[in-house]
Amino acid sequence: MKETILIVEDEKDIVKMLDYNLKKDGYKTLIAHDGEDAIDLAITKQPDLILLDLMLPGMDGLEACKTLKGNSKTALLPIIMLTAKSQETDKIVGLELGADDYVTKPFSPRELMARIKAVLRRMKEKDKLPDVMKIGELRIDFSKIAVTVKDKPVELTAKEFELLKTLIKVKGRVLSRDYLLDNIWGFNHAMEIQTRTVDVHIRTLRKKLKSVSKRIVTVKNYGYRFEYED
Repeated sequence: MKETILIVEDEKDIVKMLDYNLKKDGYKTLIAHDGEDAIDLAITKQPDLILLDLMLPGMDGLEACKTLKGNSKTALLPIIMLTAKSQETDKIVGLELGADDYVTKPFSPRELMARIKAVLRRMKEKDKLPDVMKIGELRIDFSKIAVTVKDKPVELTAKEFELLKTLIKVKGRVLSRDYLLDNIWGFNHAMEIQTRTVDVHIRTLRKKLKSVSKRIVTVKNYGYRFEYED
């Protein structure tokens, strides 16, 4: 089944063009004309990718991107930003906020379709994990749920293993505490005491991983990411 693309654009002609070309390529589409509707649709419909215009009425594309990436239900949805602006600073800000790609208007439909396919392909590859993975002194056997550091076995609880696996799976992306709570513990609304649950498990995980604990990096006031590089 083809993926669903959320089009977030306030110019009707561009919406028509995008909707036509996406459907022509077999994609399903959702349409929002402003940032607030885009966030509501992203949360409720969970599209496979978001085409997000930068210049929107009310909440602009950068603010919508920041909100989407900060929400545990939409944090991992890929975003391609569309804008008439060509300034380098806009591109940098968009990518720093978590956008996966950036296309400047005017663009050809063929180029955009290629970009969409490339981003979706990368996301599918990120979802795949090998049976065994070695990162420096850390070795993880996902099929056997086994972890070793310097060839010595590390005993992890089910939640600790799932926490490590989730951080590794997104390959360097920052995951918020809310996202980790939702996806590992199943808490839909993180209260302060629940948020501390993540921190406590991270602290224990780091202690058990010893020499490789530095790979689990704290992002202040937000969450955690896994560092692949030595």
